[in-house]
Amino acid sequence: MTTKAEYRNKMKKQLKQLSIKKKTQIEQRLSSQLFATEAWKEADVIGITISQKHEWNTKNIIEKAWSMNKVICVPKCYPKESKLEFYQLDSFDQLESVYFNLFEPIPEQERRIDKNQVDLMIVPGLVFDPSGFRIGYGGGYYDRYLADFGGTTLSLASTMQIIDTVPADDYDISVDHVLTETGLLHKE
Repeated sequence: MTTKAEYRNKMKKQLKQLSIKKKTQIEQRLSSQLFATEAWKEADVIGITISQKHEWNTKNIIEKAWSMNKVICVPKCYPKESKLEFYQLDSFDQLESVYFNLFEPIPEQERRIDKNQVDLMIVPGLVFDPSGFRIGYGGGYYDRYLADFGGTTLSLASTMQIIDTVPADDYDISVDHVLTETGLLHKE
């Protein structure tokens, strides 16, 4: 049986091997699909990460939200407490580079957004199944954050990131929707 770590490593490698052209095509389709969802249209406050190179680019999604007067909030990771806090982002200038080339908000300069204010949380991940279970980066931050989250959760994934069944633990939280470049996967 393949472990989460094996799936994680395999998918990171596959994503890094995508050509710029292919990655851009998938990102454009994912964005178009996202902007057509009711979850996007109805959301006033959206939580989303600042993507890394091998992830689907979130910059255009953030800019589109700003153009629609939606509030964007991005996570700050607190490793000692193993938790995430989200802060309002009004400009990319409000970010600082932290460990592993991650960009996060500068908490002293930004307004913290309580999770009950977030309408739509776009949850990152590497591998997904049709039931909404995901393999993330292994820290469990989102599973802890989402345990009592009341808004809609959605993950963006290419069809190549979908497997039949993600090995899930009791503490794993599934997302409401997995959106691929071909549309929403229906939860089983």
